[in-house]
Amino acid sequence: MQRFIGLFVCVLAALGALSSTSFAAAPARLIQTQDQRKAIADQYIVVLKDGPSINAGSVAQSIGVSPKFTYSAAINGFAAKLTPRQLKQLQQHPQVDYIEQDAEISAQVEQPQVSLKTTQTSATWGIDRIDQPNLPLNGTYVYNTTASNVTAYVIDTGIANSHVQFSGRAASAYDALGGNGVDCHGFGTHLAGTIGSMSYGVAKGVRLRGVRVFDCFRSGTISSVLAGINWVTANAVKPSVAIFGSWTSYNATLNNAASNLANAGVYVALPAGDSGVDACTYSPGSTVALMTVGASNNTDTRPSWSNYGNCVDLHAPGVSILSTWINGGTNTISSTAMAAAHVTGCAAKYKATYGDVPQSTLNQWLTSNATVVNGIRIMYCPL
Repeated sequence: MQRFIGLFVCVLAALGALSSTSFAAAPARLIQTQDQRKAIADQYIVVLKDGPSINAGSVAQSIGVSPKFTYSAAINGFAAKLTPRQLKQLQQHPQVDYIEQDAEISAQVEQPQVSLKTTQTSATWGIDRIDQPNLPLNGTYVYNTTASNVTAYVIDTGIANSHVQFSGRAASAYDALGGNGVDCHGFGTHLAGTIGSMSYGVAKGVRLRGVRVFDCFRSGTISSVLAGINWVTANAVKPSVAIFGSWTSYNATLNNAASNLANAGVYVALPAGDSGVDACTYSPGSTVALMTVGASNNTDTRPSWSNYGNCVDLHAPGVSILSTWINGGTNTISSTAMAAAHVTGCAAKYKATYGDVPQSTLNQWLTSNATVVNGIRIMYCPL
């Protein structure tokens, strides 16, 4: 009997050891950025599990971390500088889903350099192209709505709100960098002008809101972009559309945040990227079920620098696009971001005409109206 009891105790001890090792919760995934040249040392984005009782501030406080940004809308989590000890503690924390390394985003353009029917003469080639299914261009832009009841959020360098081309419709909504939100670079103003300026815009009455996530050199971080997305997700005035003017190597958190923004009812257009590679290797353009846009030129051809592949849904004018700039000026630049801006303006006109529809409905309308030329799908916006 004593031998049996001893054997039983040994079995229990073995089972206890097994349960404390084999069945211990696996540590949260740590995802390193693909481009280590842009990695920010010791700075991470901590994404928490879903649940009403899981609070980013409480998790951060529990290990003595002061977050740089806290997210509660686009994602649930925070960004912070972490010591190796804090990183290990968070990996073992039961409320942490995964941790992703933060990185710089410096997406400078790679230059090769109610219903009405109104006709704009002497139109820029981009808006001239999108109001007709095929070439040749005719120098005019015909539109049926100005989308004055729609708000467009430009997540980039902010907007030069006082530019005469915006006729008082532009304002700063949020500044992740702690400033006044006004553009001191120019790129965000160019995007806003393509979306909705009087002379160069697709939707000439849309309300424009700047979400500043980049500095005067157009440099920022994934965490600052996430802060901008988070703000729009929580605060967007509907009906609304949004554009991201930047991209980086594949980043799961950025893709998830972009997807959640669309799920919150904001139509999202994304640039494919300007590196001449597969767009599926970039974020947020690789996000499934959004609208990733490549660039086309005035002969309906994709320029060599425009990213390509299965993740690209549509092409739109993105070469030598004239639009608004800071200090009341204009500038002509090329980028898939300019192409995405044309799509954003068209999406605003759709919402003004047909109401606030889901991302998938508008995606279907855009792709079904497009014309396939030279192996790519070119946007046609008959609104």
